Amino acid sequence: MIYILYIITVTAVVWFSILASRYIDMIDRSTKLSGAFLGGVLLSAITSLPELFTSISATILIDSPSLCIGNILGSNLFNFGMLAVVILFYIKDFSSASLSSSHNKVMALLFMMYCAVAANWQFMSDDNIIIGSNDKWWLFVSVTSLILFALYVLSVRYLASDNGECADEEGEEVKLSLRAIVVRFVVASIGIIVASIILTYITDDIAERLHLGSGLAGALFLGVATSLPEVTSTISLFRMRNFDIAFGNIAGSNVFNYVVLALADVLYAGGSVYHFGDEKVVNLTIFGLLSTAGVFVMLKSRSWWMKAIMALGTIACYFAFLLL
Repeated sequence: MIYILYIITVTAVVWFSILASRYIDMIDRSTKLSGAFLGGVLLSAITSLPELFTSISATILIDSPSLCIGNILGSNLFNFGMLAVVILFYIKDFSSASLSSSHNKVMALLFMMYCAVAANWQFMSDDNIIIGSNDKWWLFVSVTSLILFALYVLSVRYLASDNGECADEEGEEVKLSLRAIVVRFVVASIGIIVASIILTYITDDIAERLHLGSGLAGALFLGVATSLPEVTSTISLFRMRNFDIAFGNIAGSNVFNYVVLALADVLYAGGSVYHFGDEKVVNLTIFGLLSTAGVFVMLKSRSWWMKAIMALGTIACYFAFLLL
């Protein structure tokens, strides 16, 4: 029964996320707001709402930091793995596509985020800042979280300054008023929040029943499930040959996921969320660094065969994690 509930909840997360993405697209067509900002920043943030609320639930509600960091690192690794799979199917078209230069900067910042988190493994386990007096403190935050917040601000700056492409005026006609679109968007977002919180409890129950480590459970059940909105939208964009926004959606989602991790760390009163006690979290970090480097090389390379090799390497990183 628990597995049926898991499938139902995952379906709800994906459905609400797709609805939210649709309404963002309608807002793009109905207003003069920057398409690059709505698509590259807000769309990725919206499709990452499941990571946000499952991670916060994992730390605050069920006190499982390994489940939280496993969810974020697992989502990022899965996102890049699925992006690589889709690129292989469209390798020739993707190789000849013109991608925004801002993606290079965002990928470099993402790699720096991975390095900041990886530093906790050996060097920064006690880098916490406690603000307060004696036993009465009101803020417990890691230096790593401050670094992640700063890097995210830089990435938003690059994405927001990129004009990108205008919305296709020949697309689906918007028949709803702007107010109706905003209301429906809010309802879809609430649906994402509720379903994501329920998904956290179900995943924790499955992890106990299968005797899985919380890091592995976070990477497999939470990481994959909460990444489905990004994957669905990316496949659709690739089918429309809109490679620039498709790549930006995945890269932006992975960057936003790290802000989710930093926010969970700030809200977690039980200590630091950068918990490397689970070996699976260490493996996720290592293969995440490798896959990020592979995607960056794939982005910079001009030859289709080099892109194909890097895509295969990125996919191999995900399967290597599963095997280990």
